[in-house]
Amino acid sequence: MQLPRHGQTHDQVLAALSAFRSRDADWKSGRTFSLVYYGGEDLLCLLRDAFWMYFSENALNPQAFPSLRRFETEVLAMVADLLGHPEAAGTMTSGGTESILMAVKTARDWARVHRPQATEPAMLLPATAHPAFHKAAHYFGVRAVLVPPGPDFRTDVAAARALLDDQTILVVGSAPSYPQGVIDPITDLAALAQEHGILCHVDGCLGGMLLPFLRKLGEPLPPFDLSVPGVTSMSCDLHKYGYAAKGASVILYRDRALRQFQFVAYADWSGGLYGSPSAAGTRPGGPIAAAWAVLQYLGEDGYLRLAKSTIDTARALLLGIDAIHGLRVLGQPDMSVFSFTSDDLDIYALADAMDARGWHLDRQQMPPSLHVMITAAHEGKVEEILTDLRAAADEVRQSGPAQEGAAAMYGMLGSLPDRGQVHEFILDFMDSLDREA
Repeated sequence: MQLPRHGQTHDQVLAALSAFRSRDADWKSGRTFSLVYYGGEDLLCLLRDAFWMYFSENALNPQAFPSLRRFETEVLAMVADLLGHPEAAGTMTSGGTESILMAVKTARDWARVHRPQATEPAMLLPATAHPAFHKAAHYFGVRAVLVPPGPDFRTDVAAARALLDDQTILVVGSAPSYPQGVIDPITDLAALAQEHGILCHVDGCLGGMLLPFLRKLGEPLPPFDLSVPGVTSMSCDLHKYGYAAKGASVILYRDRALRQFQFVAYADWSGGLYGSPSAAGTRPGGPIAAAWAVLQYLGEDGYLRLAKSTIDTARALLLGIDAIHGLRVLGQPDMSVFSFTSDDLDIYALADAMDARGWHLDRQQMPPSLHVMITAAHEGKVEEILTDLRAAADEVRQSGPAQEGAAAMYGMLGSLPDRGQVHEFILDFMDSLDREA
């Protein structure tokens, strides 16, 4: 495609956008179980208005836009209070991946000063942790030492202890992990880090804006946040269960001295003094303003209402799935994210059958399973989901394992013993995405 010789009208461009969008997943109707966290039309309208108001502003220079500096400071303070340490210092980022990148970069630079013996720095990383940590390992030269989960899918602390050595600079735990939605034993992992004088990061990107409200509702949750001794940093995505506009996340540190290792400064540029708090240079003002706006709009009572709706819907769906012949939920999920599998059905064929019915479930591996993320958008849809899931299970039971389509592909890739081949497949797939639209 080449740049059009003549520009189109406003209406023509918007009509084309609308036509393309009509083929996308219907997240407003609760037909997706990842990617979009929808809290209702009132929230969507507020986010649009706040985002649009700061559409052109750039938080690169807080002196030029003091309102954005205020919004970011107040967002950080509110989230730090929710996550158990009001004195924490932090930065808003573009999303969970950037927050995780900053946590690992900070640990690496901290270790250069405080653990110079760690010449080949490593982090103890749950095998279930988000792949953004592997991206960080690749970018920053920090070796990822994988810690296996126990039978409950939570990180095995004894295994972590056995893997820790003088090169370890960081211990990671998830609250919760994405694949099975369980909270790692944060207290024990943080104590292990504290015992050895190293850092401990809790990845709360998924649960950071839901778990505090579930705790306020009386849910029996294990300790997971910055109130736990030994936890030195925590990430939390506002554009997930905070229902903010994308991309808005937070990285928090126990103290300002630690946060300084995240920053980059350059004093000798002819263009002036340069300081950058995070990975991004230009920082769009829209997500910052929209995050502040949604926190003000919902308040504690609004988040409690959404949390109650979400956990009630998730529990009903969990029970319903467990009651379907051949299906079972993996582990004991701590919140509204979970996965399920089958011992006698092709689980990927089941995903294809649900796709055909308009429901988009994410495929997982090790073990093969389907992933579910529940938000307030799924309220009132449990029986509809379960009815289609029962029908899809019966269909797959009658037709047998898939011979073609996505199910056959996932099954084949999951069974390959040479994971290098799968790695190459992923690279080739990404390379193919821009060949045709």
